Amino acid sequence: MRRGTFVRWGVPIAAAAVIGAAIGAGPVIAAVSGEPTLPERSAEQLLADAAAATVKDQGMRPMSGTVQQTASLGLPALPATGGDTGPLSLLSGTHEVKVWYGGENKIRVAMPTHLNETNLIYNGDQSWYWDSAANTATRLRIKADTGERPGLPTPQPTDMTPQQAAQRLLAQVDEHTAVRVINNAEVAGRPVYQLVLAPKAGASLVQEVRIALDGETYMPLQVQLYAKGSAEPAYQVGFTQVTFTPPAPENFTFTPPAGAKVKEATIGEENIGQKAEERAEHAADMAGKAKMVGDGWTTVAVVPFSLSDLQAQAAGKDGQAGQDGRGTQANALLDSVLKSATPVNGTWGSGKLIRTKLLTALLTDDGRLLAGAVTPEELVRVAGTQ
Repeated sequence: MRRGTFVRWGVPIAAAAVIGAAIGAGPVIAAVSGEPTLPERSAEQLLADAAAATVKDQGMRPMSGTVQQTASLGLPALPATGGDTGPLSLLSGTHEVKVWYGGENKIRVAMPTHLNETNLIYNGDQSWYWDSAANTATRLRIKADTGERPGLPTPQPTDMTPQQAAQRLLAQVDEHTAVRVINNAEVAGRPVYQLVLAPKAGASLVQEVRIALDGETYMPLQVQLYAKGSAEPAYQVGFTQVTFTPPAPENFTFTPPAGAKVKEATIGEENIGQKAEERAEHAADMAGKAKMVGDGWTTVAVVPFSLSDLQAQAAGKDGQAGQDGRGTQANALLDSVLKSATPVNGTWGSGKLIRTKLLTALLTDDGRLLAGAVTPEELVRVAGTQ
């Protein structure tokens, strides 16, 4: 079962409430190019409108649509490992999911593949996972220790829906960022405001980030990351079609087709909490070891590095690839990345330099990993000062 894939995409059930926190980040400017199709708004006004709309709608209004992610990060090609639904497959190419949101208790996500489709349907007490390739329908039961019916797991910070990506990027609005607003753009056939964030530092690999907010609902519809020197986004996630009307009730009902294999699975709330705690502990451990050098978009992380530890993490728990082959896929990508690395040396020592469109990493022979959205020259400079 590939439920983890859905969690990584997330379901767009959280509107842009937290982006209001960016309002106090300091003065920013608004610019309009061409004839405006929406009333002019400054960045502060736009963020305030988005926060107000979230409160008014108590989260997000019912909707349905298609979300498409496109990634061209400059990573080595991922070797074929028998499927394109693993999380690492999202690092390249184009992927698509369809979503229906009828309120807190009515959610459906469909992921079409070449000839098949997987569906996750959540309708109050009824939850199903359908895999047409395996001709298997799994009825999901969520076990709660309190006796109350819990909601679906909340997407984690690593998940990338348009809303979550927008929230993360807006946290970068500070003195290191130039901000402008474009009010004559269009996404999924709807007029949108584009909040454009551009690093002021020349050493950043990021040219600009564009966040499209719907002109009526202020819901984030698209996020685009442009690398310097690129006319096309290196990473993009957003709606290609969206409708802000309640989906028909039949979208949230499911009956296993005749001949399908029907199974049952219980998702324990305690297991969900345990995994979240493990993630938090791992993040805290990494944060304690990391040293941050620089400010804003040119911040470089310096952490102790061991190639053997990295390979073990890629292989998964206890060195096992897992039923879905994620460990094998991760190791294959790691091997490809290391083979593409360039040997470098300087007064700081020697190591291997890895370059992508939006990230540069340096693995030093003395056991350090330096990484940041900066030029190779900046990364090597930092290596010589640490």
